[in-house]
Amino acid sequence: MTVKSDIEIAQAADIRPISEIAEKLGIPVEVLIPYGHDKAKISAEFIQSNGKNSDGRLILVTAVSPTPAGEGKTTTTVGLGDGLNRIGKRAVICLREPSLGPCFGMKGGAAGGGYAQVVPMTDINLHFTGDFHAIGAANNLLAALIDNHMHWENQLNIDPRRVTWRRVVDMNDRTLRSVTSGLGGYHNGVVREAGFDITVASEVMAIFCLATDLQDLENRLGNIVLGYTRKNEPVTVRELNAHGAMTALLKDALQPNLVQTLENNPALMHGGPFANIAHGCNSVMATRTALKLADYVVTEAGFGADLGAEKFFNIKCRKAGFHPDAVVLVATIRALKMHGGVAKGKLGEEDIEALEHGLKNLGRHLRNLAQFGVPVVVAVNRFTADTDAEVDVVKKYCETFGVHAVNCTHWADGGAGATDLAAHVVELADSGAAQFRTLYSDELPLWDKAKRIATTIYGADDIIADQKIRAQFDQFEAAGYGHYPVCMAKTQYSFSTDPNLLGAPSGHVVPIREVRLAAGAEFIVVVCGDIMTMPGLPRVPAANAIRVNAEGLIEGLF
Repeated sequence: MTVKSDIEIAQAADIRPISEIAEKLGIPVEVLIPYGHDKAKISAEFIQSNGKNSDGRLILVTAVSPTPAGEGKTTTTVGLGDGLNRIGKRAVICLREPSLGPCFGMKGGAAGGGYAQVVPMTDINLHFTGDFHAIGAANNLLAALIDNHMHWENQLNIDPRRVTWRRVVDMNDRTLRSVTSGLGGYHNGVVREAGFDITVASEVMAIFCLATDLQDLENRLGNIVLGYTRKNEPVTVRELNAHGAMTALLKDALQPNLVQTLENNPALMHGGPFANIAHGCNSVMATRTALKLADYVVTEAGFGADLGAEKFFNIKCRKAGFHPDAVVLVATIRALKMHGGVAKGKLGEEDIEALEHGLKNLGRHLRNLAQFGVPVVVAVNRFTADTDAEVDVVKKYCETFGVHAVNCTHWADGGAGATDLAAHVVELADSGAAQFRTLYSDELPLWDKAKRIATTIYGADDIIADQKIRAQFDQFEAAGYGHYPVCMAKTQYSFSTDPNLLGAPSGHVVPIREVRLAAGAEFIVVVCGDIMTMPGLPRVPAANAIRVNAEGLIEGLF
């Protein structure tokens, strides 16, 4: 039997008109802004004036520390959403939009996999409805206005050496990390050191995902600190009068996107920050809309629970006032064996000893999640090579934490393979057991917030930084930003800052390389170790395998 690829499964899907999917949520066709027949935006007017009085249950899907073996977090989110609908629940999933960087780099797309996908898969993974292009345009408009202001009278006295705003492009391109702009003489502007980030790392993306409406978006954009004067005084976007034009570019993009799963259940996809360099959650607008339209809302946060879930709780839920009801922690036997020291080429072989050793990673995540007061279930995303004995080992280990582990086959069986998980999630979410709390208070100093995350979530002994970085923490405190949460930028592959240190390392020290103020998003970015906000392509990029065949269909996208 030939196993179909994800893209082949998606291309064979029975995609229903998006108006039919909207009807399941009580969304009238006249408030849809269609992009073809299979995807649409939901108008801002409908979002502001409709929905039930009480919110639905909010379920977060997160995962163990990711490995190249793959954990299937998005696949599980889709499978769980389909599973909930199969057992008769009114459910919707909320996902992030994929970035072109991973699609053409190493990780691939972000539409799920197997028979647990959202469609149209190729559209979603490539240009979709143009949201990322709008975010990049707004970011780069600001960059152009800054350089233009300095070229002319520079009435704000912006110091070219202290401009903190960077340009972005939605592609992995390491050569753009550091550039010199303005070369070529007076008519080409002010010569200065500059650089690019990937679009998902832009503060505009963070603001886009945290804004509650168009007015809030414009206000947050105006609060961005773009750089400093020669007297080291902050300059905001509002002073440059750029926030209005930036909002105009983002007006349509801010409306959430409606698509469907392979089983024709509703999915909202909106926003797309990475959790290793940003806050890693879909938009507040999409989540809030879903909570008003459905009884159960399943959303995901990027990478492992030490990054995505931590930021979902400490940043997104704090800012939006969300109170999650349950957490699904995704684990694969393959990933746990890799954390136990097994080479990637031997992950298909049964190895109980290595699995037991790798369970330390799962255990660390379970202990961490317990600190937030939300009940957890483990979803074992099963591969065909996994044995019953291996699954039983994971189940027995989870029982020692008082946590149920569910065998899931949604990749092969779609929603039918996640009905047991769905039933347990409903039980947890409806139990009233959730007593959600953040890891730290607003009043805790910024340095202590970063240290608390490092010591209680990463298992570190301490954080370190040179005196210049320590001084920046103090300056942000003195400037009135001390109540902000911190957004840790760190490798996703390890609890430490060493991507090769797998399992559950402890006793390490987390070095802080850089601190960035995101005054519009209202958090402080703490850059740790060697993590880059502009990724590079691997030796053999995924782009090399992507093509359009003679029938006009895209091949090689995964």
